[in-house]
Amino acid sequence: MLQPKKQKFRKEFRGKRRGVATRRNTVAFGEFGLKSLEAAWITNRQIEAARRAMTHYTKRGGRIWIRIFPNKPITKKPLEVRMGSGKGDVYMHAAVVKPGMMLFEMAAVDKVVAKEAMRLAAHKLPVKTVFVEKHEIN
Repeated sequence: MLQPKKQKFRKEFRGKRRGVATRRNTVAFGEFGLKSLEAAWITNRQIEAARRAMTHYTKRGGRIWIRIFPNKPITKKPLEVRMGSGKGDVYMHAAVVKPGMMLFEMAAVDKVVAKEAMRLAAHKLPVKTVFVEKHEIN
């Protein structure tokens, strides 16, 4: 699972999910990309499931870049615990995703294979996505 090696603070505020992506919004490394159309938190497990789906479909061929990283700690109080007594313990990490952000990129495979691999990966994610190519301007 992806998670940060070090953090300045162990727990974080939840924050807002406003606005569109001004960075990480173009295909930078590969030829094809999977772009988010919604704002969400994507957990480290969901990223790993999507990566495995793409890798499995391409039979470990091609090259895959994961453009998001789960660096936001998400806390949760244990079950059946009374209110109060501080913030809960960190139980997972999530990536904050905004509309227009590139989630995954792929290269060294043909378009049909890349499109199907990205479709399978998109089913593992909690956001609506669109398949984009490098030469397209979206």
